[in-house]
Amino acid sequence: MTTLAAEHGVGRSGIGEVLLPPGFNARAPQISIEHVPSCPVCRSASRTHFASGYDYELQTCRNEWNFWQCCECSAVWLDPRPAAAELAVIYPSTYYAYNRSNKTSLVARKGKELLDRIKFSGFLKQTRVPSSFLDIGCGDGRYLDLFARRGIPKDRIYGLDLSEEHVRQLRDRGYKVYQRRVEDCTDIPAASIDLATMFHVIEHVAEPARVVRRIAGWLSPGGALVVETPNLDSWDARLFKKGWWGGYHIPRHWTLFDANSLRCLFEECGLNVRYFAYQTGHASWMNSFHHAAKYNSRLPSPRLADWFELPKGLPMLIACTGFDILRRAFGARTSAILIVAQKPKP
Repeated sequence: MTTLAAEHGVGRSGIGEVLLPPGFNARAPQISIEHVPSCPVCRSASRTHFASGYDYELQTCRNEWNFWQCCECSAVWLDPRPAAAELAVIYPSTYYAYNRSNKTSLVARKGKELLDRIKFSGFLKQTRVPSSFLDIGCGDGRYLDLFARRGIPKDRIYGLDLSEEHVRQLRDRGYKVYQRRVEDCTDIPAASIDLATMFHVIEHVAEPARVVRRIAGWLSPGGALVVETPNLDSWDARLFKKGWWGGYHIPRHWTLFDANSLRCLFEECGLNVRYFAYQTGHASWMNSFHHAAKYNSRLPSPRLADWFELPKGLPMLIACTGFDILRRAFGARTSAILIVAQKPKP
């Protein structure tokens, strides 16, 4: 049987063996997959091959993965993608999102807090003052704390997260937090949320339209959903398009967007798009340069790649962040995109 990769002449030898990138763990398992033949956003089956690559960041598996672009709405999706039974493999206990505070330096954390304050002040100008709040992928609860300090009672502050430890700690502090995926959650009352945030989550889910519709049902009339996700229409995405781009986060990012496809998603789900903004994407730049340096077949350089990993890569992190901030000030389409969508009032 002809594989998707072989159809496009990528990553294979003449005898059908996978040619792993230099330095890649050949003992990594070949994991099971499931096929996604149509666009997760608009369901069109018309598509073109977009990019190929491996799990460059964690080397959890040795499968080669392929991205496809929808000819109708321009969304990009992974097909095939890891089977549901393999999620524990591609999201190991060492995954950075589970140990964020232990993986970053004090300087990086303070910088992130400053960027968060700027981001929130920007989109809150587009929404009403919320009396209830939901953060999807709430982690250690830093955004829940932000709205508690703004005066929202903790019994009106909700969170969803897959970490049992984080959920337990936040519930002990009085927040209404649940260990659920959006698709499985029945704990949040309909039309009860004035503001919901979902930062760098939508690209991970199997059915983004189903997720957005579920959240829309939780929003109060006039309530807003704010989503941040990697931007396909950015310099780094174009420069590293063929496979090194950090925004691919292979094989954990399943659907990727530009402004057009993101607008299409929200409008299909009955929400009115009110606001777009572009955000910094230092992780995308850092991972892109890291992958290109470490895994290129002509002149692989693991030592150079080390300079794009923390803690050694802190100067590069600061440089990449500053570069995106400067470009954004001049209206450039930077590495991440943020959208505010509102539920119509009756």
